[in-house]
Order: sequence, then structure tokens, then C-alpha cells
Amino acid sequence: MARTPSRTKGPRKAAASGASRVPPFGRSLAMLLIRAREAVMQRWRPFLHERGLTDQQWRVMRALREVDSLEIVELGKRCCIHPASLSRILPNLAAEGVISRRHNAADQRRVIVSLSPRGRRLTEKIVAEGERIYAELAHDIGQERLDHLYERLEELIALLAAQRNGKTRRVPATPAIEVEQLEDC
Repeated sequence: MARTPSRTKGPRKAAASGASRVPPFGRSLAMLLIRAREAVMQRWRPFLHERGLTDQQWRVMRALREVDSLEIVELGKRCCIHPASLSRILPNLAAEGVISRRHNAADQRRVIVSLSPRGRRLTEKIVAEGERIYAELAHDIGQERLDHLYERLEELIALLAAQRNGKTRRVPATPAIEVEQLEDC
């Protein structure tokens, strides 16, 4: 059977001609963010593992450190942990005496989680010890660059959330975007 020439460019031809806006896999935004996260976590994982903690357990502890308590759904959102994964993480932390769980008095289906006094002491100790890792990171890449990175990442998250929620119009690329340009992010 004879092949008929295609009138549309295939993926290879489109990429070669510059018509495609899809970057190579390793340069895609999602992969760069994942690789950056892994590079940071390579510094943290040995530290956490020495203390018997996983990345996810530490995220839960860090999130709870900043509040008195959270409902499980909100905790999952703040930690970027799927509820099914939380259902495995929380019993382990409770068994270690790090967190406490109780039902919401107004709605028994909802569970509220908080750090136990032991968990709060442990979290504060780890945070104090972990300051060395943050200091090394700032030294290695530069405090100004690190601050700029925090700002750009927070900006990206706010812009994408605002776009998803229809709260702002498309914002042109600028070196810095003022918070006033974002409506209720």
C-alpha cells in the first residue's frame, strides 16, 4: 500500500521547525520542578531518615507546626498529599505519639489532626537542627538567588491558581508582578 504524504507536520518535524511550544521532556516545567524538588530533598532525606521520618511525615509535621489543628482534607491540601496516602501516614504518626486525632464535634465524619505535645517538641527540635540545611542551601546558591526563587515560585503558584479560578486576566510577563494585579489569590 502506497503512503500518501501527510499535510500536517508530525511531532518530529514540528519540533525541528520550531512550530511546537512543547519543550523537550527534560526541560518541561513539570520535570524541572520535580528535579529541583529532588535536588533539595537529597539534602533533607538523610537528615529526616536519621530521625525515622519520611518526606511526607515531615510535611505533615511542618504543616501542623504552624497551626493548632487542621481537618484532614485541609492538611492534605497544604501538604500536597492525597487523602489515601494520608490515611497511611497519620496512623503511623499517631502510633509514635507525634500527632493526635479527634472527631469534629459538629460533624463526626470529619477528623481534626494536631501535633501532640511530644510531636511539637520533636518538630521544634528538628526545625532548629534543620536550619543548617537551609543555611548550606543559601550558601551554595546564594541568599539573593534563593529569595528570588521563593518569590518566583510563589508568583507562579498564585498566577496559575488565579487563572484556574478565573480571578484574574492573563498577566503579561514582567520582571516582577505586583500583588495588586492578582485579585483575591
